[in-house]
Amino acid sequence: MSILLHLAVILLCFLILAWSADRFVAAAGNLALRLGMAPVLVGLVIIGFGTSAPEILVSGLAALGGNTGLAIGNALGSNVANIALILSCAALVAPLLVEGREVRRELTALFITTALAPLLLLDGGLGRIDGLILLMALGLVMVWLVRASLREPAAIHDDDLPEPSPAPLARTLAWGVGSLLLLLASAQGLVWSAVTLATLAGVSDLIIGLTIVALGTSLPELATAIAAARRRLYSMVLGNILGSNLFNLLAVMGIAAMIRPAELPAAVLYRDYGLMAALTLTVTLAVVFRNRIGRPLAVVLLVSYPLYQLALFTWR
Repeated sequence: MSILLHLAVILLCFLILAWSADRFVAAAGNLALRLGMAPVLVGLVIIGFGTSAPEILVSGLAALGGNTGLAIGNALGSNVANIALILSCAALVAPLLVEGREVRRELTALFITTALAPLLLLDGGLGRIDGLILLMALGLVMVWLVRASLREPAAIHDDDLPEPSPAPLARTLAWGVGSLLLLLASAQGLVWSAVTLATLAGVSDLIIGLTIVALGTSLPELATAIAAARRRLYSMVLGNILGSNLFNLLAVMGIAAMIRPAELPAAVLYRDYGLMAALTLTVTLAVVFRNRIGRPLAVVLLVSYPLYQLALFTWR
């Protein structure tokens, strides 16, 4: 198969992945609400997990196949794309005001996690113990966020949550199971095509994970973020992006490391993780000192993304 044919397969898998992820989140959220789950739990857990489901499945399957570079690259590259591309585009549509304590708590958790996680990468790899630490940290963070938010249930807006559907329970379950199976199939197809493309193009699976795969698994959130920004749903934009980055850093990397330990080049820590940390710090400072993410900052963030993509192929 030629490079163009593999690119076409990757594009098809991205489309199926995006559609099935959206249906899975809707079905899971609807089921949780119908079963009486607190809205705040739906917002933080169901939707938070759902927005990272493509990255989790793609990276998990890549690690199972021995392509840990693609798995780690997908996690870090998606986090860079979420801030430098998706958040910046949403802020260009409408400056994002920081509303509610949930966003600040998520940002605090993401900032602390981003600051401490590099300690696990200093030895040049990510082992199963490192993965376990990341997953335990995710559990602690989710418990803290959920307990704090349950004390302020009114802070989660109805606009941020799926509406309970009148469809029969059996149909909701069928949509959930069916969309999950499609997620798995499209993720497996994406991993296979991405690995083959890397071989044909003569680049590492890490670079493919940081570029094509990371961008593709993040793009479904772009339309959602822009639509939410136009409706002035600032908490939804920031909460989904920050929550997705938190899941990518702790769940995606943690699961991949638990499945198969990874040896990583030094550039991953200084180039990829370094940029991700710098972007997170920039957003944190904007929230702390200005309480908003305006258009000038959005332009700076957006310009950094193509420059980073260029650096991936020049700084090996």
